[in-house]
Amino acid sequence: MPRRSRSTPASKRTSWRRRVSPPAAPPGPAEPSAPAPPEQPRTGREQRSIVQAALYRDGRRVSSPASLAETFRLLGEDPAGMAWIGLHRPTEAELRALAEEFDLHQLAVEDAMEAHQRSKLERYGETLFVVLRAARYLDAPEEVDFGELHVFVGRDFVITVRHGAAPDLSAVRRRMEADPELLALGPEAVLYAILDAVVDGYAPVVAGVQNDIDEIETQVFGGDPAVSRRIYELSREMVEFQRATRPLVGMLHGLMAGFAKYGTEEELQRYLRDVADHVTHISERVDGFRQALADILTVNATLVTQQQNAEMRALAEAGFEQNEEVKKISAWAAILFAPTLVGTIYGMNFVNMPELHWGFGYPFAILLMAAVCVTLYLVFKRRGWL
Repeated sequence: MPRRSRSTPASKRTSWRRRVSPPAAPPGPAEPSAPAPPEQPRTGREQRSIVQAALYRDGRRVSSPASLAETFRLLGEDPAGMAWIGLHRPTEAELRALAEEFDLHQLAVEDAMEAHQRSKLERYGETLFVVLRAARYLDAPEEVDFGELHVFVGRDFVITVRHGAAPDLSAVRRRMEADPELLALGPEAVLYAILDAVVDGYAPVVAGVQNDIDEIETQVFGGDPAVSRRIYELSREMVEFQRATRPLVGMLHGLMAGFAKYGTEEELQRYLRDVADHVTHISERVDGFRQALADILTVNATLVTQQQNAEMRALAEAGFEQNEEVKKISAWAAILFAPTLVGTIYGMNFVNMPELHWGFGYPFAILLMAAVCVTLYLVFKRRGWL
């Protein structure tokens, strides 16, 4: 991206930007470095949206405007300055004012108004529009929280529009203000620092996910029935993580090509290559996590199937044993029922029953009952019921 020389005249800057406030007085010599003042209490929707705005010259903060209008005025009075404006969920009116002041493309402004954009890098004239998906790992619920950051980078301004809690750009601002030489390289250096902060924020997420996967493996082989839901939820988070990291590889290579094309400082290009290396490593780790979760899900399904088969086998064995017991009970019941039947018949004591007056009637009845019992016992024994 072409970077305006610090000695660019105000007339050239006016032709690039749509509206510039007329300078009240020629800019004086560079002011000494001033520490970042504490954020002032603000009221109103606009003030709540502005996280922090500052004007820099030669890598040092020279003023901290409290509103967008004041920022525009001070930047218009200092052709050698650079504005860094940080917004959090701004209103449409605020973004429209920024678009008019810095000649931002309408499509980029519309994207910045809405979250849920994919990570991307687009050029509109001499302005870069970058969408980044930041991530942070929440220890308590053991989940990944994603934020969205939109960055406009021009010749003398950087505008960040943050949707969500991540990333913490105040740390980026403190780091850059502590290194005036790096900040003096211009908006490209700020963009590098933001990219570096977003990518560094992925490292704790990778560590947290790795720990989750280790715990999931323990749950899988421990037979925890709730592990399937946890695998599914983490897999969905890895899909989102992959969507955040994978486009960054191509974005950074395109950005490095642009930096080389427009002659950006070699040191800044080296810094950007280092960020690209980290992104590539993280993207590979995320791909590995997705594959590992898919494998774990397959293993868990196999173990669940094996457990179900074992339970079905145990139920079948229990049913078989129960059936064998029923057979034994039924066989003995039949054996005992035979003599009961004989005794019941001869216990009716009817007058016309000739066996009642027979001398061998009683021994015959006893012998008949014994014969029936023995016969039934042998039959059941042969069939395996006893």
